Amino acid sequence: MTDNPRVPLVLISGLAPGPNADLAERLRLAEPGTAVVHHDLRQIHSGVVRRRIRLGDRDQLTVLELAHGCVSCTLREDLLPLLRKLSQMPQVRRIVVRLDEAMEPEPVSWALHNVLVGDRPVIEDVDLRAVLTVVDCAGWLTDSTGDDTLAERNLLASPEDERTIAQVALSQVEFADLLVLAGAATDAWSAAKASAVLDRVAPSIPRVELSSVDGKTVLDAVPADARRGEVTDMHGPLLRGQPPLHTDCGIGLLTFTSQRPFHPERLHDAIDVLLDGVVRTRGRLWVASQPDMALWIESAGGGLGVGHAGPWLAAPDGPDWAAVSPERRTLASLRWDPLFGDRAQELVVVTDQATPDEIEAALNGALLTEEELAAGEQEWLRYPDPFGEWHEEPCEDTETDPEKHDVNASNRKDETQ
Repeated sequence: MTDNPRVPLVLISGLAPGPNADLAERLRLAEPGTAVVHHDLRQIHSGVVRRRIRLGDRDQLTVLELAHGCVSCTLREDLLPLLRKLSQMPQVRRIVVRLDEAMEPEPVSWALHNVLVGDRPVIEDVDLRAVLTVVDCAGWLTDSTGDDTLAERNLLASPEDERTIAQVALSQVEFADLLVLAGAATDAWSAAKASAVLDRVAPSIPRVELSSVDGKTVLDAVPADARRGEVTDMHGPLLRGQPPLHTDCGIGLLTFTSQRPFHPERLHDAIDVLLDGVVRTRGRLWVASQPDMALWIESAGGGLGVGHAGPWLAAPDGPDWAAVSPERRTLASLRWDPLFGDRAQELVVVTDQATPDEIEAALNGALLTEEELAAGEQEWLRYPDPFGEWHEEPCEDTETDPEKHDVNASNRKDETQ
């Protein structure tokens, strides 16, 4: 850690460029010495990124040509070194990074803490004070519940980007410390339904109106216990805060748990139930054919990703108890099974048109039967496993946490068949 004080950093994410820019400008004008950085990725498929820096009277636009057109290259080759450079400039008192609409704040935060620039990560130069996500009230409900892909909106973050708009919209609000609501919904029903979704996917995150945001005081609305860019353990709580358990505007919540494994083929056949009529799925899977490895699943808007979440504590090569988070230790202690340890299913599903009962029945049908459970682990290892092949992104060795590659490389619905 360097001896110099770290420069405050604020990340702004959201799908609407106008309101995002408005919020960044309010923060810039509120405090002299605020540098606003923005990378425009609209031409990244051609290896071109447009970087804009605003600091005082300076407004600089630079066209960057990258060897590989992807977000991870933009982060590693330009944004991270730029943040270090800005943090060392005496006239810079705060940095605001307005992320491109296609970017999710979580991998950016991970890079700040883990990607080395020179001999140390950039988090030693900057102090991430808040992640602010702008919610465009006129279109966010459609974005978070629709099936459009980033490609269909010309919002690709790389030529191979297969994410849906819903995946990005929900990831942005889930990782936020504060939601900034811009504009108004088209009607009262849409406003109420969007609020019902936010109540369930981001129950602990406060909301403020962009029209009333004061750039000097807006960060005061960030809760004291906000994560502030901390990338949490994939074995920790699936939701921060307590979401409503009742159905509101047709939006419901299902928590599925079980202490027996899924049959890999039956789970694969049943997985569509987590796509149609479902707003969001997040959770951990225990698949019989991979008894020592927890799998992570996320779905939204017809897009679904499955990836490794690291070994279970009970696995022969599992992590030491002292090395994992207190939340994970507590959860494992509460459900520890004499035979299977901390292995368990745990999914949170936010539903819209689908009914929780239908989803629960489909997932229960994919669990091992009593006879299959009694056959034992050696028999389970013989099951054909559709989850044994992993889709990998370019530059994956530098993009994100290795345990999260496949989650960030989300597959479309037809690619899980």
